[in-house]
Amino acid sequence: MPRLPSSAAALSSSNTAPHGWEGYGAALVGILVFSLTLPMSRIAVAELDPLLVGLGRAVVAAVPAGLLLWLTRSRLPRREEMSGVILAALGVVVGWPVASTLAMQSVPSAHGAVVNGLLPLATAAFAALGSGERPPGRFWLWAMAGAGLVAAFALREGGGAPRAGDLWLLVATALGGMGYAEGARVSRTLGGWRTICWALVFSAPFIAAPVAWLAAQAPAAPSPTVWAALAYLSFGSMFLGFFAWYHGLARGGIARVGQIQLLQPFITVCAAALFFGEHVTPATLAFALAVIAVIAGARAAAARRAQA
Repeated sequence: MPRLPSSAAALSSSNTAPHGWEGYGAALVGILVFSLTLPMSRIAVAELDPLLVGLGRAVVAAVPAGLLLWLTRSRLPRREEMSGVILAALGVVVGWPVASTLAMQSVPSAHGAVVNGLLPLATAAFAALGSGERPPGRFWLWAMAGAGLVAAFALREGGGAPRAGDLWLLVATALGGMGYAEGARVSRTLGGWRTICWALVFSAPFIAAPVAWLAAQAPAAPSPTVWAALAYLSFGSMFLGFFAWYHGLARGGIARVGQIQLLQPFITVCAAALFFGEHVTPATLAFALAVIAVIAGARAAAARRAQA
């Protein structure tokens, strides 16, 4: 299991991460896991209530999370860490899953994935507010350029107009950015896997009863395909993916490494082509290359500030 770093080690990793790729590598693993979240959510809401899908995955994931904390005799979050764990729970355990799942009722997963590309900007903003990170002005210009690219892609795919689910996607983006930034801040001392595990365990008592009621109202048992989608959402998107994601953000800097998530919409689209037979257009690939260039520019700008 990951070893809890000391405060000195966490500070050292925060100072040295801009010169290495460990944070980016771990975050990319998390993004690869997260990239199928919206397609799997869309599969699940075809048969189940979106609130049941959004909250149910957290209840399921809380079981291995609690078991892992018990087996490793993990300490409780300290007082100064507790607020971050709670905000992470509100953002990524409850808020983002519910809002994004509601959006999947009315927009395609590829459209939702691209709008979700605004998450890096939201994460950077919350990092600046709550984690003391101060990226340079050039970084924000690159971040805005990336946000503009994914917004243009979303409008292009939507025929030039926003869709009904876009409001839920924007709510999901704001809540997800808060949860990512606060969880990563606490991960510097608590550890990434402990942060998501405690967030799940603290959330479970409040959402277990609503989930049980919604499950009882389900008209029929889900199909095997939906069961598989729910398993992925619970154990991948809601649990294991955060081990790598929070570790990467804590090691490499929340605002800097968070820009990796600009790749997620395009990984999602490519995965849809491989696994679901969807066609990927040359324009999509062109947007992907442009976003990669933006990530490189943002990283370079942040690295220059760190070296100054």
